Amino acid sequence: MRRVFVIPVAAVVLVAGLLVPSCDTGGGSPDHGQGVPGQAAGQVEQLRVDVIETLPHDPSAFTQGLEMAGGMLYESTGVSGRSTIRAGTPGASPVLRAELPAPLFGEGMTVVGRTLWQLTWQNGVAIERDAGTLAELRRVPYREEGWGVCHQRRRGRLVTTDGTSRIVFRDPRTLAKTGERAVTVRGKRVGRLNELECVDDVVYANVWPTDRIVRIDADSGEVTGDITVPALLTATERRRADVLNGIAAIPGTDQFLLTGKWWPKMFRVAFVPR
Repeated sequence: MRRVFVIPVAAVVLVAGLLVPSCDTGGGSPDHGQGVPGQAAGQVEQLRVDVIETLPHDPSAFTQGLEMAGGMLYESTGVSGRSTIRAGTPGASPVLRAELPAPLFGEGMTVVGRTLWQLTWQNGVAIERDAGTLAELRRVPYREEGWGVCHQRRRGRLVTTDGTSRIVFRDPRTLAKTGERAVTVRGKRVGRLNELECVDDVVYANVWPTDRIVRIDADSGEVTGDITVPALLTATERRRADVLNGIAAIPGTDQFLLTGKWWPKMFRVAFVPR
């Protein structure tokens, strides 16, 4: 849930234009802005969000994971006793929905073929579900905190976060660790990595609790893009909402869906150079 909102000035550093929380505790598709011709190694591309469409979103959804797959938008929500997994058309009421019994606290999710994984925050388990019905198939031990997860299909691995500066690679069948990388900008670690979206070999990550997204080269751990997200909600909406959290690439396009915890809106956007 991670409900702390105030970051002291001493808790952040500015590196290459990127706001980086320093309180770290650990070590074949459209381009989606992955590569920049002529971009020097170590250079961080500065991007902004171009809003294309505004869609309604359930303001009772404490969004923890968001992903498009098979024409469906999947969303995992948190808070013990109110956690869900749901699927449907973006902007419409979900056609599939399953509840997580208390004390389970839903976190990130990702589709892996005919099944999906849904993490829990501090409950020590991950849940495998049927992607077509959302029915629970099994639970497996997950000893670390669950935050974000996405599936790199071409690499045959999951990428996960635990709220630190590291991304951890896992076997998509067993969730066993197969490797990890520290996420850095010119040697400075980027902490508080949260919800993830995999697009081929690139990973997009929300940086909690900021309105920023970083684009990561998963193999090196280097941040290659810093995405500035404007104030997408009105002042009134912000008072009832929590932080930005939820990135879903729209297959077949260079666009994404963005939303947040308890947000009344979802946004179809493109990431374009500043």
